[in-house]
Amino acid sequence: MPDLIVSRAESARAALVLAHGSGAPMDSDFMNRVAQAFCQAGVNVYRFEFPYMHERRALGKKRPPNRQPVLIDSWTEALNQVTERESLPVFIGGKSMGARMACILASIEPVAGVVCFGYPFHPQAKPEKTRLEPLQECRCPIFIAQGTRDKLGSSEDLASYVLADSVVIHWLEDGDHGLRPRVSSGLTHEQHIQGAVSAAVGFIDNLL
Repeated sequence: MPDLIVSRAESARAALVLAHGSGAPMDSDFMNRVAQAFCQAGVNVYRFEFPYMHERRALGKKRPPNRQPVLIDSWTEALNQVTERESLPVFIGGKSMGARMACILASIEPVAGVVCFGYPFHPQAKPEKTRLEPLQECRCPIFIAQGTRDKLGSSEDLASYVLADSVVIHWLEDGDHGLRPRVSSGLTHEQHIQGAVSAAVGFIDNLL
């Protein structure tokens, strides 16, 4: 079973299981900052790693992401661990690839909702290869915090997409795939992370 990093909030009212993106582990700077912000807002956070990332940590060598069935199996195992521990409503989500797998899982397993940071609407430089199915056939509410200039799904890209009514997009001005704005925008990465988490907490609270 996947190892978990558990971040507990005082007087928590919900729990959130987060999966990492394809290139960074569960304890990356981004994931750490997001988890801390959720805890400060009263949400317990559980993080885990997919098998390929666990191997990379153990062996010190890069590994490509596992195929989707393996990723979904790993996600399911992590979710089962959390639901066995938690009496609170459980939400799932993650960064990029982890978020996409969470949206797919939400059509299989009962969860309170999905929280995504930088959803990969298409591969970089391949806008014709969209990944919209999980967002068109979802069975539960989905929140997505997305940078307006994300190369895997910008505000211009999304103008032509048809998504389910249960999908909520929170735009972060000038943010890239990691929600980082350019210095010239006058905005900061920390502002965007805090703003994204604050909007996600509002989404969670509306469903409780």
